[in-house]
Amino acid sequence: MPSIELKLSRFNRIYQPSDFLEGKILIRSSSSISHYGIVLTLNGSVNLQVRGGSAGVIESFYGVVKPIPIVKKNIEIRTSGKIGPGTTEIPFSINLRQRGEENLERFYETFHGRNISIQYLITVDVMRGYLHKSLSATLEFIVETDKADILQRPISPEMVVFYITQDTQKHPLLPELKTGGFKVTGKVSTQCSLVDPINGELTVEASSVPIQSIDLHLLQVESILLGEKIVTETSLIQTTQIADGDVCRKMTLPIYVILPRLLTCPTVFAGPFSIEFKICIVITFQSELAKLHTKSDPTTPRLWLAMETLPLELVRAK
Repeated sequence: MPSIELKLSRFNRIYQPSDFLEGKILIRSSSSISHYGIVLTLNGSVNLQVRGGSAGVIESFYGVVKPIPIVKKNIEIRTSGKIGPGTTEIPFSINLRQRGEENLERFYETFHGRNISIQYLITVDVMRGYLHKSLSATLEFIVETDKADILQRPISPEMVVFYITQDTQKHPLLPELKTGGFKVTGKVSTQCSLVDPINGELTVEASSVPIQSIDLHLLQVESILLGEKIVTETSLIQTTQIADGDVCRKMTLPIYVILPRLLTCPTVFAGPFSIEFKICIVITFQSELAKLHTKSDPTTPRLWLAMETLPLELVRAK
């Protein structure tokens, strides 16, 4: 049975809107095959979805929101003809965004979220008529901001200072934490380039209860406009442990978090949707009660947890 494969010229499949998408189509067949044309389709879109529980009754009416198109192109690579036996290579080159061409939408960066997905696909179809099944293959490629549009100014080195005590917590705490008290101070960068880590430091000044662990959670905040209602959902995308066990008091601990590529993108505020990020520093204290809830959401306030959440702006910068 004949097979078809798409290969791009760049092994990392990362392109900018002004680039040419280059590669080749590989068709393998033990015998010659006839076709009615070979067509490449380029498709980029923002896919929006509201999951159950996020919108309540609204979700039953909308569910999946109509995708926002970014780019749509159909290019005929070959007209009807024959492909010989063996392996046939057909090169192609497509300009993602031609100069002077009006795009359907701005080229947002590739992003795979829980409710919002920004995706760019290239598909090849070999039309073979009614008697034979058409050959088809699809490949995703990654789009990043054009160099000309990248933030020129350097990222501010300034960091946000935070402190976490029993008095900064808005949820109930263990009695021994409330009476004995604790204090954790530090600083962390809240504006960060996507290619740089989140930097900072943290110090446990005092704690009446032994610490079990200190973690930094990276959160994505996705908002979708549904009619006159904005549905927002916050989800955990990465956890980095800063400390394990009861750390020494007044010892400075470094914060160094590498961002996951496809789960992050520049912070976006568009009309129909927005993508934002937060960091949440969570201190888990040793408690017998915590052992009974090992499967609980680590970002949900609990009696044995102390938390501090800060906004995080992500940018694409040189």
